[in-house]
Amino acid sequence: MGPMSGPYVIRGSVSLPEAELMWRFSRSSGPGGQHVNTSDSQVELRFDLANTDALPPVWKERALERLANRLVGGVVSVRASEHRSQWRNREMAATRLASLLAEATAPPPRPRRATKIPRGINERRLREKKQRSQTKRGRSGEGWG
Repeated sequence: MGPMSGPYVIRGSVSLPEAELMWRFSRSSGPGGQHVNTSDSQVELRFDLANTDALPPVWKERALERLANRLVGGVVSVRASEHRSQWRNREMAATRLASLLAEATAPPPRPRRATKIPRGINERRLREKKQRSQTKRGRSGEGWG
């Protein structure tokens, strides 16, 4: 088995710490025919989010807050079993964990600045509404006889 394809970057210079990843392999229910009964191709990757020093403190807080419902004792886990090969499932799980953490540590969106609608635009809208209501009232056929 070749080396894992490099560090899995979360964002910027921060990547998944290889030493803190806990791997577990088990029999997969995915593709593989009879091969599947003998090989542990399903991968479960666990990462102790609560006790890691790999993430900047601010990111860590954000991630713990946003992933609260996925954590079991401060540990986040990801599974992969789509591929026949354990190696490809490992790649998949690591990529998934990296993107999950990238999403969870992203800075919050900027607050929306309320803007004032220009008076002219508002007046035009009211004028057009009035015009429309006149048109529709003219269709009722009242006062025709």
